[in-house]
Amino acid sequence: MRNLCISIVGPTAVGKTEIALQLAQHFSTAIISADSRQCFKELNIGVAKPSAAELAETEHFFISSHHIWDEVTAASFEQGALDFTNNCFNQSKVIILAGGTGLYVKAFLEGLDDIPPVAEIIRQEVVGGYENGGILWLHEKLKIEDPQFAEKGEMLNPQRCMRALEVVRQTGKGILSLQHGLRKKRPFELLKIGLELPRELLYQRINSRVEDMMAGGLEREAQGLLAHRHLNALQTVGYRELFDFFDGKIQLPRAVELIMQNTRHYAKRQLTWFKRDTEINWMAPKSDLVFNFIKEKAGII
Repeated sequence: MRNLCISIVGPTAVGKTEIALQLAQHFSTAIISADSRQCFKELNIGVAKPSAAELAETEHFFISSHHIWDEVTAASFEQGALDFTNNCFNQSKVIILAGGTGLYVKAFLEGLDDIPPVAEIIRQEVVGGYENGGILWLHEKLKIEDPQFAEKGEMLNPQRCMRALEVVRQTGKGILSLQHGLRKKRPFELLKIGLELPRELLYQRINSRVEDMMAGGLEREAQGLLAHRHLNALQTVGYRELFDFFDGKIQLPRAVELIMQNTRHYAKRQLTWFKRDTEINWMAPKSDLVFNFIKEKAGII
């Protein structure tokens, strides 16, 4: 059998971690986490990291691997994950990729276009503008500086908007014009699995997760990170809303309500991204369905 990567994607709270852990244990292999926030050591409760017991049981790449002040990009993730994979294939013929950050999944499986790095002063200008003016500020700037992205890009995603504004200020070119979509060859076969649930059930799981996070100490975690709120890593659902609460802009119940709402919006954007990929095989997050599918398609299990 050739080396195989099993990719497990889907919206937040759908059950990717549980399925990925079961697969990793079955194949005695490791998991690559395609999550742009779980890589930060200082973010724990708010990013729904696997538990300490789960991390001790199965080797993970890109979990608590960086500090919030480190520069982390999809390109650096791509190279690091490929190096990690090459080492893993010395012990196992299977590697598991699991996560909901679409750009990171794409980076590892297909490669990225070569976009020049952005100067730190530009990044800080954009982050500062967003902190002061919110997403409406980003929209106004993009309409002027990168009208193509303003028309066709992910304008409801603050991270994508900030990235587009950074790139156009660094290069003078719109980010979409720099993306050519050429797929790079990878040294493994690929099986893509998408996990999904009926919308109402997924939203219930999201709301329950947020309640569990609050009960587990998310407010305290966010308070400890308040001094770092200007960092890109903290422009994240679950922290931004609590920062507004600390500033006295909203009450705590409203902050929790907004975390739930914004997480639901994020899940919708994730599904929109992944549904564009016709190679993904969609199913409910049930281990028997996933294992049977892998057996049928790859002839293993």
